[in-house]
Amino acid sequence: MSETDRPAGFHLRLSNFEGPFDLLLQLISQRRLDVTEVALHQVTDEFIAYTRQLTASLDQDTTLRADKILDQTTEFLVVAATLLDLKAARLLPSGEVSDEEDLALLEARDLLFARLLQYRAFKQVAELLGELESVALRRYPRAVSLEERFLALLPEVTLGVDAAAFAQVAAAAFRPRPKPRVGLDHIHAHAFSVAEQAALVLELLKARGVGAWTTFAEVCAGCDLPIQIVARFLALLELYRGKTIEFDQPDPLGPLAISWIGEIDETAPPVTFEEDYG
Repeated sequence: MSETDRPAGFHLRLSNFEGPFDLLLQLISQRRLDVTEVALHQVTDEFIAYTRQLTASLDQDTTLRADKILDQTTEFLVVAATLLDLKAARLLPSGEVSDEEDLALLEARDLLFARLLQYRAFKQVAELLGELESVALRRYPRAVSLEERFLALLPEVTLGVDAAAFAQVAAAAFRPRPKPRVGLDHIHAHAFSVAEQAALVLELLKARGVGAWTTFAEVCAGCDLPIQIVARFLALLELYRGKTIEFDQPDPLGPLAISWIGEIDETAPPVTFEEDYG
């Protein structure tokens, strides 16, 4: 076979093999050729000569690029290193192994062989993707107008909005939006005075008489809101602080009883209510 008739790609001429480099890898992966029978130094020499020939023909061949040569060189180095490790592992004796390093090499045989199969799988997938890409580049979308027989089937475009309605939509779109406002309706406004509630409680206790006990539930019987109950409880505390009433709670957490002590001595300081409850 002459140099001009040789197919493109890296080819080998060994004493026991002649053909593409990929075919050599396929025979080794299928265990149809023992890697120990392959002279890797001859493979390396032929690949160096092959890359030199490609580099020399860069100026004449416009389809050849330097990055492609670099990719082939990197790919060859990976495969050659794997074959070298595989051959070293295969040359070890298969009998009893006493050295731990030799045992580790024997265990690495299958891993090296699997790496070679992985390389072949990646290369086959890359070729398949390249074929799909080349086929996709020959596909073109259908760029024609609608056929006349289908033109009448198109429905008429009806917006449903006349000029006046469209003007209203535009006016609503360009109308200034109201400024955002933080609502305070949820905040409670205190409408009950502690002093007023104290006067009501004191009037109720006076009506019961001195020493008569009234429960807290009876004091709050006329309350409609929870805040009003709180205000009456604060009023009781103020009256107790002014020594006007007294408390009694026989049981823990039991009903609270309130009693009016009686008229306050005129010489004592008057009871004042400080509105500091917010």
